[in-house]
Amino acid sequence: MNKVVSLFLFLIVLKVYGQDYRPVQGRLMTTWGEKVTPENAWREYPRPQLKRNSWQNLNGMWEYAIVQKEQARPEHFQGNILVPFAVESALSGVGKPVLPDQKIWYRKNFEIPADWKGQQILLHFQAVDWETTVWVNGKLAGSHKGGSTAFSFDITRLLKKGEQELIVSVWDPTDTGDQARGKQVLDPRGIWYTPVSGIWQTVWLEPVGQTSIAGLYPVSDIEKGTVTLQTNLSGAKGGEEIRVKVTDNGRLLLEKSFPASAEAVLNIPSPKLWSPESPALYQMEVSLYRKEKLLDKVDSYFALRKISMVKDEQGFQRIQLNNQTIFQYGTLDQGWWPDGLLTPPSAEAMRYDMEVLKEMGFNMLRKHIKVEPSLYYYYADSLGLLLWQDMVSGFESAKRSVQHVAWDAPADWGRPAESARQWESELKTMIDQLKFFPSIVTWVIFNEGWGQYETKRVVDWSMNYDKTRIINGVSGWTDRQCGHMMDIHQYPGPGMEPAEQNPGRVVVLGEFGGLGLPVENHLWNPKMRNWGYRTYTSAPELIKEYTKLMHNLAPLRHKGLSAAVYTQTTDVEGEVNGLMTYDRKVIKIDPQLLRILHKPLYPVKYNRVKQLLHDSEVNNNELSFTMTNPGSGWQINPAAGNFSVNSGPVDVKKSQSVWSVRKFNLTEIPDGISLKILAYGGVKVWVNGNLVLDTRTIGKRHYEEFNISEFSGLFKKGENLIAVEADSFELDAPFDFGVYAY
Repeated sequence: MNKVVSLFLFLIVLKVYGQDYRPVQGRLMTTWGEKVTPENAWREYPRPQLKRNSWQNLNGMWEYAIVQKEQARPEHFQGNILVPFAVESALSGVGKPVLPDQKIWYRKNFEIPADWKGQQILLHFQAVDWETTVWVNGKLAGSHKGGSTAFSFDITRLLKKGEQELIVSVWDPTDTGDQARGKQVLDPRGIWYTPVSGIWQTVWLEPVGQTSIAGLYPVSDIEKGTVTLQTNLSGAKGGEEIRVKVTDNGRLLLEKSFPASAEAVLNIPSPKLWSPESPALYQMEVSLYRKEKLLDKVDSYFALRKISMVKDEQGFQRIQLNNQTIFQYGTLDQGWWPDGLLTPPSAEAMRYDMEVLKEMGFNMLRKHIKVEPSLYYYYADSLGLLLWQDMVSGFESAKRSVQHVAWDAPADWGRPAESARQWESELKTMIDQLKFFPSIVTWVIFNEGWGQYETKRVVDWSMNYDKTRIINGVSGWTDRQCGHMMDIHQYPGPGMEPAEQNPGRVVVLGEFGGLGLPVENHLWNPKMRNWGYRTYTSAPELIKEYTKLMHNLAPLRHKGLSAAVYTQTTDVEGEVNGLMTYDRKVIKIDPQLLRILHKPLYPVKYNRVKQLLHDSEVNNNELSFTMTNPGSGWQINPAAGNFSVNSGPVDVKKSQSVWSVRKFNLTEIPDGISLKILAYGGVKVWVNGNLVLDTRTIGKRHYEEFNISEFSGLFKKGENLIAVEADSFELDAPFDFGVYAY
């Protein structure tokens, strides 16, 4: 009998401590995911900007149940789930879909350490998707709406002696609602991914005094060499004092005391500026006192850096970091994982992506419609990566969004009032929670018209709310002439809007590239459509085409382009256009080669651009063309064809071809020469009868750019002839081209 009891107790211990855990089998896994256990799942302190020594991690094995939305708390739970991984993920151990008419219920027991007695106990959730209600010991602690922002409850009054019971219910409408959800859909396909429901970031407890530090926000002034420290208190009673110690790698730099109700200006001796090349961070200990009694103490940090814009001598608006013009080049970073979905399998895995990007020679990344754990932004701060942080998109459905958003939509469309209030509340909360991190230099408010509404009002509010950063109001599609940036998307590109038409804004290329390479045994689903905007079958092909992209991108800097974002860091589900596979086990292009290819983008010297043949993007210009095959020799003898003259771009119908010849004179041979072409099909270009370009373009909204500087020897002083054949248009589209020197 004793043996039976012992075995029974042993099995209970196994269940409680999660030894029966295993990830969902048959899913693509990362190396880090293969090592995840209930004991090591996300054990790091989750809030590096406001760190206390005393805290308790609640990640690990919880009980869960998925029931109908209207059903009350279940009497019996269905199994165990590993928090903080979403129900749909492999690492949760569940891997089940959650439908909009269902709710997820969680249960976890915990104990409060004896030495926390007499303090306020805060229960923190880093992120739960989407509507959350929390009970402690059967009593309501609070509720929250929003899938990407952190929230907490003071549960002190709900606690009892001994073991505590925590119950959480979550409802997630996914793409049947209009809430901020990013790329999650119930039917994943194309650019839309597997849903993420429930708890997906760390859950934790911490004790604080009745009066405590609730927030810190350091604002640097590099001209003065100062940092102004703003502090927020919880439970302030008056008379509190803040004492700050600033150190640099353990060396004490300064100490200062000031009233907690005031801002403190910290004068930093011999200040070191933060940059991608030198990501200098200062450490800070902040203590809260009242009448010499220590009420609270936190560890934090700050950096001195300035992001701004300046007009150059050509009249182009440029981005500056620390008053030095900088070209920003990075990847579109989705932040998805095959085993954890939105949740990285570990902090080490999360940091790895950024380390690889730095090794590849990128100085920036665009965090695409996802908010990461706070630790992510600390890693970016410490590694020296500039971040563009997207607001998470929200709209009723992916299908409806694409159908109802047009490039040339005449005005913003409406959004239900409650939906708008919720989305704007989450936008403000995101900025409030992330504005601490110096690596974030740009907020991206709307992406490609997804859920876009009242653009100017929302973007103007953002510009006024955070004046320390650049605001990219609309990335791609529906520009409304507001915000600091004019941003287009062009695949594969590159391309840009004319900087001279945007004199008050920075011109950027918010997405381009998308070169795909499926890698066998590293695919999310080998049977689905694995695609890129251009898809290749071998690494040498990919390298060749990426090299062409970099060659064509570099001249655009001289025309006023200030930043570019390549799609993308990794493959994601059916998208195979990543520089790494989805499982991060294969890097498709050698990082050292990429660093070499990227190096020409970063010198800050810009040449003055001269238009040799004017295109019609800004003002209509004459274009000599014919729709009838001019026969042989036309590339050097235009008289052989029956060419007409058109003012402005030529409208070409699907399946038609067009031929064009244009002449210009040179008094000297320029070092750099580029083509701008607007076409939708195969394109060939000849310079003085010599073929210099044979490619395919898909320019319908924007011109594509091609660097032909390597053929400068084909140009001559005096008259030169450019001949272009655009063959078999795939859609009705305009045709035009121009040539410029730099």
